[in-house]
Amino acid sequence: MCATCGCGSDEAGVTLVGDEPVHHDHPHDEPGQHHDEPGQHHDHTDGDLRTHTIEIEELVLAKNSHLAGHNREWLLERQITALNVMSSPGAGKTTLLERTISESPVPVVVIEGDQETLIDAQRIRAAGARAVQINTGSGCHLDAAMVARALTRLDPPDGGLLIIENVGNLVCPALFDLGEHRKVVVISVTEGDDKPLKYPHMFAAADLVVVNKTDLLPYVDFDLDRLVALARQVNPGVEVMPLSARSGAGMPAWRQWLADNRVAAAAV
Repeated sequence: MCATCGCGSDEAGVTLVGDEPVHHDHPHDEPGQHHDEPGQHHDHTDGDLRTHTIEIEELVLAKNSHLAGHNREWLLERQITALNVMSSPGAGKTTLLERTISESPVPVVVIEGDQETLIDAQRIRAAGARAVQINTGSGCHLDAAMVARALTRLDPPDGGLLIIENVGNLVCPALFDLGEHRKVVVISVTEGDDKPLKYPHMFAAADLVVVNKTDLLPYVDFDLDRLVALARQVNPGVEVMPLSARSGAGMPAWRQWLADNRVAAAAV
């Protein structure tokens, strides 16, 4: 079980689409195997348990950050730009990726994160990109160790664009560095304009907030100006980009952002 957020999975499956699933130990299990795992010693006070839980959380995040650093170095050596794309389920991440693949001037490869199924990875493959699917079981986010294993199987081309589509969740993915160069949060206009207040850690971590499904604005109660103001309340200066991955409106700005950040990523 992950000591940081409470999600649990004994194994995470990493599958190159078209191959049989390959299972690996969930990296979060290692800190939890310590003989002082919370709950195993009943003579601790509540304060002791809370302190020990915090220590384990810090160990989990420190180990993840160390592995993420290795991922980042590996990617930079190959001049690969990596994006960690996060959102709640149904915000339109995969549709945005499909259009990005079809319009990108450089090769795109994708790491797909979901609890189960190969559905999104198959969509990405049909769009023309190579994809690896990570199924986390009951886990609610990707971590750096999972991404490292996926990179080995994916073998992305030098100078390309790697997009990591994280598990749909506006909470835990914000805590785990994957070795990416930029974090992109996607929100759809069907979700409400108050999300930055409800999920401040996610919006505070974002380099870019994409507001998707703007073609539906006439039909929903969503105040784009309020969303921008609230996002900048938790993350001053964050860029907010309205677009519709379905209709293509706003996609030139997205393509320009990708181009600008490819240049910046090589110097990170």
